[in-house]
Amino acid sequence: MKVNFEEARIYVRPGSTDLRKGVSGLCSIIVNEMNLDALCGSAFLFCNKTHRLMKVIFWDKSGFWLAQKKLEKSTWPWPNTEEAAREIKPEQLEMLLAGIDFWRAHEELHFDSPF
Repeated sequence: MKVNFEEARIYVRPGSTDLRKGVSGLCSIIVNEMNLDALCGSAFLFCNKTHRLMKVIFWDKSGFWLAQKKLEKSTWPWPNTEEAAREIKPEQLEMLLAGIDFWRAHEELHFDSPF
């Protein structure tokens, strides 16, 4: 089965997470700390305190997928506060996986009139 994040909502948990946790422990964080439904078909991203290990958990209607990636020479760009964290788009997930820190990018400005 192919996991399609194009159709899933993607949530990032800010700060560090003890990534010794497996599916049950991460689901507990999703429900009790993030106040979200772990069975909603969304993807949830977690990072350890050194920002070198990331885990992703995803419910596909028959079970949980749990994937992890450990960086050998770099760190993941990662938000530290709730204000910085948010639901991200699939394009932002691609940037994150490429090491691009979009959290520190300039905000896009919108104007009603140039005058």
